[in-house]
Amino acid sequence: MKTDKDKSDFFEDLENNKSEDFNIEDYKYKSRDIEELFSDMDKVAREPFVMVRYKGIHFPQPLKKGDKVAFISPASAVKEEYVAGAMKCFLDRGYNPVLMPSALGEEEGSYSASKSKRLIDLLDALEDPEIKAIFCTRGGYGCVQMLPNFSYSIIAKNPKWIIGFSDVSALLALWYRSDIASVHGPMAKHLAIEQQDDPCSNALFNILENGGKFNYLMPSTSSLNRIGEAKGILRGGNWAVLDGLANTPYDILDIKPDEEVILFFEDIAEPIYKLERMLWRLYLSGTLEKVKGLIFGQFTEYKSDRNFETVEDMLDYRLSRIMIRNIPVVYNFPVGHVQNNYPLTEGATVELKVDDELVSLRTINP
Repeated sequence: MKTDKDKSDFFEDLENNKSEDFNIEDYKYKSRDIEELFSDMDKVAREPFVMVRYKGIHFPQPLKKGDKVAFISPASAVKEEYVAGAMKCFLDRGYNPVLMPSALGEEEGSYSASKSKRLIDLLDALEDPEIKAIFCTRGGYGCVQMLPNFSYSIIAKNPKWIIGFSDVSALLALWYRSDIASVHGPMAKHLAIEQQDDPCSNALFNILENGGKFNYLMPSTSSLNRIGEAKGILRGGNWAVLDGLANTPYDILDIKPDEEVILFFEDIAEPIYKLERMLWRLYLSGTLEKVKGLIFGQFTEYKSDRNFETVEDMLDYRLSRIMIRNIPVVYNFPVGHVQNNYPLTEGATVELKVDDELVSLRTINP
């Protein structure tokens, strides 16, 4: 990880645009005119959402050196130095980053831009055949606003990797319900701050360059882990965001009887009792009786309450009381709003193995 001095020098250089080999202005995407923008938005808004469920997940093509990667800000506003740093990271690895017009455009309140401008950035990135992947710079809040404007056909006709986490979980759910795999992984701040040899950044590029495959073997860091093995489709993300999609076409926590699914969750600044409420919904809806394995990532920026010291204590206690005992369960997996935020392929078939010493999570052939 970079030292404080390294970070200070790095951000000062980016902020002043003094880098001799990188200028963010050189990578901006040419926007459509306003009449074309609203014409396309009207067409998309009138196209009904056609949901094709459980056909099997399709994987976008692996990235190759020289491919264009669109940078969008689909939710909250983001610092320019983070975007510039992440773009330079892609550039240094042989890719051609493309800054979409509203990624660092005119902010609207807490949002990076108006809903219509954020939407057209995403549509342009999807429909441009030269762009092979879409990198979300930040979460925050706002992705859910765009879901009603997408149909299955838009994404199915343009299968591309989309990368992000946190609020971007809403878009990953849209991709999944369109039968396209995506990457739950680090965003602009992480790539800008961490060094080139950062293991999470390396894992992200390995996934993108190898068709979504990954193979993690990590120490078992929690005494609460439950030993076992399971295989299934990997689904999950930010728990609050996914809980907010319950009983909608984008509800990826709804498990059908013939599905084998492993769920993963992470969250930030959610009180323990709210997370418990989300757990009860999974139980009352029947999801916990069908799931083959559970991966609980990092839960950060919350306080203990009078009932439980930690989120993990609550989860272990409640799962035991509702008789969810015969599946592997992992706590403290390195995914979430932390430095060690390892990327996961949403929609991949995976194998989870948990024992007293190690946790193994890897993609396998369906």
